[in-house]
Amino acid sequence: MSAFPIIVFTKPWVSETLPELADKIAAAGLDGVELAVRPGYQVTPETAAGGLQEAARIFAARGLKIASIAGSADEAMIAACGDAGIPLIRVMAPIDMSIGYHRSIENHQRRFDAVLPALQRHKVTIGVQNHYGFFVGSSAGLLHLLGKYEPRHICAVLDMAHCALDGEPVPMAVDIIKDHLHGLVNFKSAYRARVNGPEDEAIFKVKWTTHRHGAYSWGEFADCLRAIGFHGTLCLPAEYSDPASGTQRMGDAVLPYLKKDLAHLSALTSGW
Repeated sequence: MSAFPIIVFTKPWVSETLPELADKIAAAGLDGVELAVRPGYQVTPETAAGGLQEAARIFAARGLKIASIAGSADEAMIAACGDAGIPLIRVMAPIDMSIGYHRSIENHQRRFDAVLPALQRHKVTIGVQNHYGFFVGSSAGLLHLLGKYEPRHICAVLDMAHCALDGEPVPMAVDIIKDHLHGLVNFKSAYRARVNGPEDEAIFKVKWTTHRHGAYSWGEFADCLRAIGFHGTLCLPAEYSDPASGTQRMGDAVLPYLKKDLAHLSALTSGW
């Protein structure tokens, strides 16, 4: 059994009611969720004010916690999370190349600065996750974006799958951002696969997979977190590519893969 809570991102489950979703998560042996608060999901940005409190009650009745949400980080959402006892809002930091990297970073920091009083008042943290592509994608990028903030207000949510796609080694990534972690990291796996023949200029596509086939070692990541004294929640984002469709698996199709990753992560972090 893991020494830390292990949760799952609820992105794969769209059509279930909150009780149905909570039952699935409990049956899978997880400790809670990162709740997707997006259009079309159980709780939407428009219903968050009351919906998050209802969701927290439903999950708590099954012994589960909502450790974070994935949603907007405006003042209304911060207040809704505070009222529901949800400590963290996970976001990402896209880079708008029409204005360039530096102005994009400045715009993100301006938005963070504007909500600092609300974060302090409601005791909520914004967690910025790195993401490959036109986002802040690495630990080095997260440090550039977040370095001036206290982690209790604005922290990093380290996702080594995206660091690996960016070419950042595990020990270096953890060392760079260790002082800006605040209780949540992601464990998922990805790799780049060539999708065209050798006679053409190479084209690669990102594939999402289980711990066994990713571009970095979950064991090394767990060891590095242990070495820095990390304490917090481990999130399984449950992203797995479907080779037949080329898209991500959704709904209960993720469960066989999720259970394998859960068992592996639990074994890696038992006895910390």
